[in-house]
Amino acid sequence: MVKRLVTFPDGRQVCPLGQGTYQMGRRRKEEIQALRRGIDLGLTLIDTAEMYGTEDLVGEAVRECRDKAFIVSKVLPSNADYKGTKRACERSLKRLGTDYIDLYLLHWIGQYPFSETVRAMVELQQEGKIRQWGMSNLDVADMERILSLPHGTDCAANQVLYNLKDRGIEFDLIPWSERKHIPIMAYTPLAEGKLRRHKTVSGIAERHNATPTQILLAWVMRSSNVIAIPKAGSMAHVEENVRSLDIDLTKEDLRELDAAFPPPARKIRLAGW
Repeated sequence: MVKRLVTFPDGRQVCPLGQGTYQMGRRRKEEIQALRRGIDLGLTLIDTAEMYGTEDLVGEAVRECRDKAFIVSKVLPSNADYKGTKRACERSLKRLGTDYIDLYLLHWIGQYPFSETVRAMVELQQEGKIRQWGMSNLDVADMERILSLPHGTDCAANQVLYNLKDRGIEFDLIPWSERKHIPIMAYTPLAEGKLRRHKTVSGIAERHNATPTQILLAWVMRSSNVIAIPKAGSMAHVEENVRSLDIDLTKEDLRELDAAFPPPARKIRLAGW
């Protein structure tokens, strides 16, 4: 049972633990089963992108349960002019086999003005082809530019790199996003597995009778405005991940993690793409 939900600006709510699909496709049948198992367990948000080449896989996974799934996809910056954004969305809809995308993001900053991308996003929303739109890999200054555009305050999310090792967004982006009620989607929340053997993480996992993976995810989701989207290509991984929702890290746990991985004391350039 999901104990809390993250609320988007339009009122829609999702579990703070989603499912990523970057670099999936090598074990298609197993991965589709994993995504379906995740939805059954309440992990309804599934993240994909035209760049990932997994939209058709996601579409197959949710075909029988589309009404339960919350699909996130992204337009490449090279396609993100006004007309290109609309064409890219149509291609994504076709690959996904659906009439609408729940949340459509600009993948990262490119050569085209934000105003063109946002105008296209707004029209796609008005046409019913996307439910909400947002950004990815944008820091505070660029997010403020987005909000200054016509309809810019409808921006519904920002997807960025965030994990125990990469904490730069805590200095300003997370507080800013909380004030604006814009959820943060954290990609690579497990730091590509690099932290699982860290002695502090392992020690806390033992205290909670949990795995290091579960501790790392619980840490990312400790903020009420953050959604973690780890990749889980097997049902075993999905079931391991979902148990992170039951972990409440103590003040002592958080102090130990801060000592091992200090929070930022100054502005740090946004990591990621």
